[in-house]
Amino acid sequence: MKFPSPLVPGRLVRRYQRFLADVRLSGGAQVTAHCPNPGRMQGILRPGGRVLLSRSDNPRRRLAYTFELARVGRIWVGVNTLRTNRVVEEALRRRRIPELAAWPEIRPEAPLGECRRVDFLLRDGDRLCYVEVKNVTLAEGGTALFPDAVTARGRAHLRELAERVREGHRAVMLYLVNRGDCHRAGPARRIDPAYAEALERALEAGVTALAYRAKVGRSGITLAGRIPFEVHPAQG
Repeated sequence: MKFPSPLVPGRLVRRYQRFLADVRLSGGAQVTAHCPNPGRMQGILRPGGRVLLSRSDNPRRRLAYTFELARVGRIWVGVNTLRTNRVVEEALRRRRIPELAAWPEIRPEAPLGECRRVDFLLRDGDRLCYVEVKNVTLAEGGTALFPDAVTARGRAHLRELAERVREGHRAVMLYLVNRGDCHRAGPARRIDPAYAEALERALEAGVTALAYRAKVGRSGITLAGRIPFEVHPAQG
């Protein structure tokens, strides 16, 4: 996935009200950017830290800027959760996810019970595969962890995916690690033990968990390759 235009550099002033971020641009002006990420983004949001914004010329938008990437050490981290599904959809259509490459039909945002929708519904004749995608930015000691905040919605997705498996379909939870410094992934038990327990139940029911690392850069975000997903990951 390529960004449609060059990103705008700046320094983070603060993130507030979950979806707003004040950023000082390189020229000195301060702008308020939309922050499309409901998580806490622990270890990423540092006042004065380098960030990259996209800019829209749509006059109907209240905020012209969108928070896209944050610099953490020597890497960029993708914080815009709205980009995540685009990265995965591009990979699905180009058959770059081997575990899901055999499904000829790809439908984004299909109905899924109480959760209202699933990110992708794959079909091969009468065979169905439900795929839910999660954006992962939290990392500890080379391990990517999800979630970074308590998520009742995430637990609901796991219950629904398990139900689809019981109905005879396939279901996949795909974690996109939107940073390049992680070598494994797993649930953040310390942050949301209920999610970790729900994940274990879903896996026991037959849901598949996949973790893929993204290659994140100034020009775009692409899938880099699969990394191990561990229910009890080592951290460090």
